[in-house]
Amino acid sequence: MTALGLSDEQWTRLMEASEKYRESVCSSYDEVFDQVIDRVARNRWLDKRDIGVLVFWKRLRADAPWATRLHCTPDEDVRSVTTQAVAAVHNAETPDHVAAADGRRVLSSLPGFGRGDALASALLTAAAPDRMAVYDRRAHAGLGLLDLGLTNAPGRYGRYMALVGEIVAQARERGTTWRPRDVDLALYQLGGRRKTAR
Repeated sequence: MTALGLSDEQWTRLMEASEKYRESVCSSYDEVFDQVIDRVARNRWLDKRDIGVLVFWKRLRADAPWATRLHCTPDEDVRSVTTQAVAAVHNAETPDHVAAADGRRVLSSLPGFGRGDALASALLTAAAPDRMAVYDRRAHAGLGLLDLGLTNAPGRYGRYMALVGEIVAQARERGTTWRPRDVDLALYQLGGRRKTAR
């Protein structure tokens, strides 16, 4: 048994959310995300083009001051930082949640990555899709609906990934093979149902 110990009700809610997500999203939605994953696998870094694709994929606003600062950052510098982040999330000697926290910490030096984990987590998930998961407000809300607390204190992405890892382990115990990405999609769907929140 994992330390998390999801109840049958919590597990059912996650499974239903996962199924509803798959029913509601077109099969081609992740095409651009998959293209970034392929480029990172070949290059072992991301550049401003990849970050732009992730901003579009996450449907984030790019008309903020951070975007201008990122545009003014040489791609060579972006690749240098993202090379270190990719290496961090691929470090097999560290547990997934520690690798996630390390990768997140490295990215914090780039414009747009100092605060908030949505874009950073998308980048880290593109770098290690079988190990990382995407974080956003809806996934955070989904955890809350399952009574799994996650604070906004510094280091949130590492703590998020620890919870995701526990859910993956719980899924395995229940005979379901889930990757961290499957968990974030279920949490995203669950967290979108705000009217059901307590």
